[in-house]
Amino acid sequence: MKISVAALTFFFFYACVAEITAQPTGDRDDGTIQSSGVKDCGAAEDQKTNGQLLVILRELETKLRDIQKELGVLKSQFQGKGSENVGPFNTDITLVYKKIYANTGSFNPRTGIFIAPVKGIYYFSFSGHNVSTKPMGLQLMKNGEQMVTVYNHPAGNRFETATNGMTLKLEVGDQVYMRLMQNTWVMDNRNDHSTFIGHLLFPL
Repeated sequence: MKISVAALTFFFFYACVAEITAQPTGDRDDGTIQSSGVKDCGAAEDQKTNGQLLVILRELETKLRDIQKELGVLKSQFQGKGSENVGPFNTDITLVYKKIYANTGSFNPRTGIFIAPVKGIYYFSFSGHNVSTKPMGLQLMKNGEQMVTVYNHPAGNRFETATNGMTLKLEVGDQVYMRLMQNTWVMDNRNDHSTFIGHLLFPL
């Protein structure tokens, strides 16, 4: 007797469902139990899949927040420029820059102090301009400690510019700023000769 392809397919399907639902040998095979088994199996699989998707979604949300934080950190930078003559004074002072061309929030333009938002490697550079009838002394400072210095000695009535810079490893909250040395001055005008620049190279 010939058995049709449809009959074989149905028999195979029924055998699979019976195995999944673990029905006893004596159970009815009128279709009711088969349908219930398929529904139960499908519901269980759907619930399992939904649970797995929820876990993956939460992991992606956490990674997205971390990436957003990293992107915010990587934008840490500032650029300030002077616009007038400062000094001389009978004591050291922290320079405050009148023009701010870029600032992502870690540089305080009122105090002239940059506060590191994250542990990392930063780069700072600065320049100073003066008429050498009086000396100019500038120091890059970190937490009250001198890092590098430029100094122009009196040399007659001529214009001079000095620059310097360095890479620093900073912890969160470290302060970096420029100090004008005692009895020296720095000159600037609309040409913006005197500058202070810093930015994060990479976080640690």
